[in-house]
Amino acid sequence: MAKVKPEKTKKEKKPKMRLGTYWSFVKGYRILTVLTPFMVFLDVIIELQLPKIMGQVVDLVMKAGSETFDHAVLNRKLFEMLGLCLVTLVVGYFSARFSAIASMGFGANLRSALFNKIQDLSFENIDRLKIGSLITRMISDTSRIQSLFSTFIVTFIKGPFILILAFKRALEISTELSKIFYFAIPGILITLTALGLMAIPMFKIMLEKTDNFNSTLRSNLRGIRVVKAFVREDFEKEKFEKVNTDVMKTNMRAQSLVIYITPFIVFIVYACMILTLLNGSRTIIADQLAQKAGGLTVGQLTTFTTYISQVLTSLMTVLMVFVSMTVARASISRVSEVFAEEPTITDKDGDPALHVETGKIEFRNVSFKYSEDAAKNILEDVNLTIESGEMVGIIGATGSAKSTLVNLIPRLYDATTGEVFVSGRNVKDYTFQNLRDGVSVVLQQNLLFSGTIAENIRWGNPDATDEEVIEAAKAAQAHDFIMEKENGYDTELGHGGNTVSGGQKQRLCIARAFVKKPKVLILDDSTSAVDTATDAKIRSILRTDAFRDTTKIVIAQRITSIMDADRIIVIDDGRINGIGTHESLVRDNEIYKEIFVSQQEGVLAQ
Repeated sequence: MAKVKPEKTKKEKKPKMRLGTYWSFVKGYRILTVLTPFMVFLDVIIELQLPKIMGQVVDLVMKAGSETFDHAVLNRKLFEMLGLCLVTLVVGYFSARFSAIASMGFGANLRSALFNKIQDLSFENIDRLKIGSLITRMISDTSRIQSLFSTFIVTFIKGPFILILAFKRALEISTELSKIFYFAIPGILITLTALGLMAIPMFKIMLEKTDNFNSTLRSNLRGIRVVKAFVREDFEKEKFEKVNTDVMKTNMRAQSLVIYITPFIVFIVYACMILTLLNGSRTIIADQLAQKAGGLTVGQLTTFTTYISQVLTSLMTVLMVFVSMTVARASISRVSEVFAEEPTITDKDGDPALHVETGKIEFRNVSFKYSEDAAKNILEDVNLTIESGEMVGIIGATGSAKSTLVNLIPRLYDATTGEVFVSGRNVKDYTFQNLRDGVSVVLQQNLLFSGTIAENIRWGNPDATDEEVIEAAKAAQAHDFIMEKENGYDTELGHGGNTVSGGQKQRLCIARAFVKKPKVLILDDSTSAVDTATDAKIRSILRTDAFRDTTKIVIAQRITSIMDADRIIVIDDGRINGIGTHESLVRDNEIYKEIFVSQQEGVLAQ
């Protein structure tokens, strides 16, 4: 038997963000971004001038009491130093202010661009990137990149200037003493580079652990009511402590290498200064004993020592920036991954002039799976036509793909094969705006937003009048409980609508869908938390003239919620198992009959 050669797997290319993309985030702050290095350069020139004048002052003081001592020159030099210090104060203030404003603006633009990108992504993209990870990228990674930007336009500019100019001036004072740099600089370069390279993988792991931490925290806070209901606080505390400790230990391992850098540099700087003072002092003493003219002076030695400190400190600064850049590469890569993500669903081919005119829906040979790599389709070969204005119920076991089927109508996902039509046109022919204006969905997860009740209902239609908001609330059987609240429709709901019950939250979500006045209304198990009487009232509203031309699709677990529908669709394992009225399905469909009998027995047993 011939050996089958394994297929070569393609190496996934890491997304890269070009410099031009970064520059676009500086929009609105570019003048300050350019002015900051200019102010930094002025600061460097002054900072390098001060040691020279200080050395001259030392030499003048050394002549005190001699005939060549000039008190006026000394005063002039001191006033010159004072003037330079004041200029440094002003220049330093503006460079710090400019860099702060530019970096904050850069960070704000970066976060806005990232948030907007996330809003453009499809459900499939978000499922793959994970919500916890996206939160980390929006907060931690963007902050790290913003910090790097601030460091770059100040420290990275200042460091090389001081390094080059201070080294040049040190050479001008003494080439012999400058030889100390030949040993110090390579040692610093090798050590810091090694530490930086060792720290990179650890920081990448740290970010992954932070993703897991955020996901755990988010899951706990969203489900805090369930945690307390089941008295699982101790379990959640243990789980959180484990994740938190994991992040701490990973962070400590990453930081343990970086913390050696500053003490090492301080040691090198002081060692170099001691050696310089030792050799310089010997040179000065030897020159004075030999009465050598033009030899090294005490003031020059003082200036040289200061330049040594500036050169080595600036070298450390430059290398620390490189280490920060290397560590930030993980954050840059993660943010770049989001920007490089192409939405799996777009409406670029949609016709802006095309609107949903009727509620007719067609599924033609539709199959669907959430991932291309999945072995099995979630939906398989669905063919279905729903007429405009029809009320259709959908029922089936948990996991039978009921929600998946209706999610294809507003293009929350796209069919893997086959086509979905709304109002006689392929859903891909519409823009998202026009399609979803015509199709209103009440999802299984009833999510409300911070704000008033009226503001939440107006999510369905921002231009809705007060009368339309009230009308929608009445239709959703929400008006009465709203009016019982002290501030009525101006009642603040709090984060996620936590100030209302589950049933009230469902009715507000239904009101939000009603105020939209769509051509297609999808209720995905959206009355599960309301009592049967309220459920019946909502269903009766759907039969009124207000919804005559609206196609109603109701997914339910209770047969009583859909038994009066024009047609009922039975879904089983991603396939349509039966279609008919309540009476015909009870008679002819085994799955529907089994559900009906079990629910009837449950009612009789109560």
